[in-house]
Amino acid sequence: MKKAKSDDVEMRAEYRREDLGPLVRRKYAARYAKSTNVVVIDPRLTQVFPNSEAVNDALRSLLTVATAATGITSRV
Repeated sequence: MKKAKSDDVEMRAEYRREDLGPLVRRKYAARYAKSTNVVVIDPRLTQVFPNSEAVNDALRSLLTVATAATGITSRV
């Protein structure tokens, strides 16, 4: 299979824009938002937790303490 030339930006002659259907903005935005897991932390906390590993370690420790204090068992 040949790669397209970098200067070949136009559509081929056999394709017409109207044959491709209407353009829909943000068509997959809701699906993308469901599949992503972005958490924004307070800027003051970034001094204490400089990266995601530090945040994950702190949350794991908190979960361990909370589980021990309440007697919650895992579903594993």
